[in-house]
Amino acid sequence: MSDIDDDLEDGESPEASTTKKRGGLAALLPTILKFAAIGIGALIFIVTVVIITFNIMNNSGRSQTSVTDPSSPYLGRRPTYSYYTDVGSITANTRDTVNRHTVTVDINIGYDRDDLVTGSELNLRRFELRDFIRRFFNGKFASELEDEERIKREILEQLNTRYLDNAKVRIILFDRFDVAEVLF
Repeated sequence: MSDIDDDLEDGESPEASTTKKRGGLAALLPTILKFAAIGIGALIFIVTVVIITFNIMNNSGRSQTSVTDPSSPYLGRRPTYSYYTDVGSITANTRDTVNRHTVTVDINIGYDRDDLVTGSELNLRRFELRDFIRRFFNGKFASELEDEERIKREILEQLNTRYLDNAKVRIILFDRFDVAEVLF
């Protein structure tokens, strides 16, 4: 009995001395794995939020209006529109201060063929349309006017969202779109 008593420390029973204590890395492994999983989850969440925020801030999401390739064999029938052509020819100066440019446009505004409301609203807002188009080009630099399709989309979106109440414009076409440098 004295051999057993010598091996025991103060207050330990013989059964406790025969089972080994868990210690070291084996005891820490579940805790380490738990914190590693939490860290990886937090990292994935942060990266996702940063990517979404970056896309929103840089407008790299898809545009509201889509432009289809006219040469695509899957295009189908193109709709026919009625056109409002009474806007006339508009000449405006660009925003450039060093090399002044003048823009001259003849614009046609297309809307659904059976839509009588749009035709009458465009006719009633004829002078507002002329003023809008003149101010639109006055606010642009000559370098911004190189992409004609982008200009058409911007005019279309602004007409539908800011200037027309019940009307819905479908397409913008230019009979004339000239940007010329003013020589002194």
